[in-house]
Amino acid sequence: MKTLLNEAEQKLLLHIARETLDNAVHGEPLPEINLDALPPSLQENGASFVTLTIVDRLRGCIGTLEAYQPMAIDVQEHAVAAGLQDFRFPSVQPAELDQIEIEVSVLSPQEPLVYDGADDLIQKLRPDVDGVVLQEGFRKATFLPQVWEKLPDPGQFLSQLCMKMGASSDLWRKKSLKVFTYQVQEFHE
Repeated sequence: MKTLLNEAEQKLLLHIARETLDNAVHGEPLPEINLDALPPSLQENGASFVTLTIVDRLRGCIGTLEAYQPMAIDVQEHAVAAGLQDFRFPSVQPAELDQIEIEVSVLSPQEPLVYDGADDLIQKLRPDVDGVVLQEGFRKATFLPQVWEKLPDPGQFLSQLCMKMGASSDLWRKKSLKVFTYQVQEFHE
């Protein structure tokens, strides 16, 4: 993982995410981000996920695995998407805003995980450390490292990730998939 964000930088990103979510849910223009006024780390391209929860229950989560735009803009874009465009949930309503906790995960670049069979794959995974991407052709899905808290068994973790990808839960046992890992720095309100 490249240089970690300090507490002030984390607070800035959480502020951007909160203000953006509030404005988007109320149908107001998004806050303008002056990149030149931000620390260099938030001006650099970065990959992030924004996760919304209400009392520890997922309410929305959207992000990207590839850094392609400034970190502050990336967080702003994903705050809107997590609140209004996560197909698994209806759009966040104004009455929910006070209950929502925002978490930001800043991702390291992905690394391919080379393995030889299902047992070797399980041995090479690092629960609570690695986010995992599974890919078969055009199908692709990821779980952030935080998902290990709810799915601590590596076999179950991979099976659920296959289902998220739209494949059978045992595909990872039957076929050699492309696997990538990454780490995150996560922080929340």
